[in-house]
Amino acid sequence: MFIVCEKTDIRRPIDGLAATILEEYDMNICDESVSLFCGGRKDRFKALYWEEDRFLLLYKRLENGRLNWPSK
Repeated sequence: MFIVCEKTDIRRPIDGLAATILEEYDMNICDESVSLFCGGRKDRFKALYWEEDRFLLLYKRLENGRLNWPSK
């Protein structure tokens, strides 16, 4: 599991989020890993999961409260 601690534009699609992991962190996203991204509001996040031969994108929005997201 990879947690991207920096603010991420979570409007980005799958390819954009995958490019963040590959280019900025030089990590292989195609090894059945989960990458978590948080936007600036801290009440929503995306998870990008690679399984076998495809990506799965999950989106979560909290109705009450905010995430305690780690920072660098």
